[in-house]
Amino acid sequence: MAFDVRRLDVYRKIPQDLTQPTVTGAFISICCLLIISYLFIAELVAFISTEVSSELFVDNIGENNKISVRLNISLPRLSCSVIGLDIQDDNGRHEVGFIENTEKFEIESGIGCRFESRFQINRVAGNFHVSTHSAHKQPESIDMTHLIHEISFGDEMQYFDINANFNPLKSMDKTKAEAIESHEYHIKIVPTIYDDLSGNYANGFQYTYAYKSHIAFTHHGIGMPAIWFRYDLTPITVKYTRKRKPLYSFLTMICAIIGGTFSVAGIIDSIIFTASNVFRKFELGKLS
Repeated sequence: MAFDVRRLDVYRKIPQDLTQPTVTGAFISICCLLIISYLFIAELVAFISTEVSSELFVDNIGENNKISVRLNISLPRLSCSVIGLDIQDDNGRHEVGFIENTEKFEIESGIGCRFESRFQINRVAGNFHVSTHSAHKQPESIDMTHLIHEISFGDEMQYFDINANFNPLKSMDKTKAEAIESHEYHIKIVPTIYDDLSGNYANGFQYTYAYKSHIAFTHHGIGMPAIWFRYDLTPITVKYTRKRKPLYSFLTMICAIIGGTFSVAGIIDSIIFTASNVFRKFELGKLS
């Protein structure tokens, strides 16, 4: 006797003449399809879109690696001829009047100066400061009031949608400060990595800062004011990764949505249908 493969069918079919359509069942079916459609579209949008995840790990990069710095600052009451950049760090670096990749633009009819520089620092604590220390002749009055346009480190990160601040000192306005004040920005640098599905990779540095100002005094009177940026690095690196849900996760959710919705709808329909039959029998019993 031949084996009937139909005996393996776990989805047995009920003859159509043994089923009973109802208005309630039709309403539940329509609601079921609407819910499935909504959840499917929502899940599809979530699958197509990407999300950014973050993680922390200890940075093992050595001290010999350099960090690029972008400095852009306006000093509205100090001439370009006396402004310079000095760089120091704990490795013994000490440069006065750094001039590579440095540009000066006169502003305020030549009274002030917009100072821009691109340079590199070692991955150790140190500082860079804008001052008149490298001037051949010191001006009679030094006014370090300023407006910061950019202080940023590493690769440019503003093109990526990351919830982090890589230039928090932008628009820092100290133009109304006392002319003889020195300004200090204590910066805590956090190495930051960005990686996405398109192969974009960037190594930037977000940072926080604390500000204070003071008037320096020496044995000869008031000292020369300057704008100091003192920095230190944290050993922790933040990595942002832009990724998309895997395909198997999307398919699993779609199956769960369809199966779960039909199951719940079937239970609700069965309860309503059974309750309706019980109510009818009860009514017929009362009439008889």
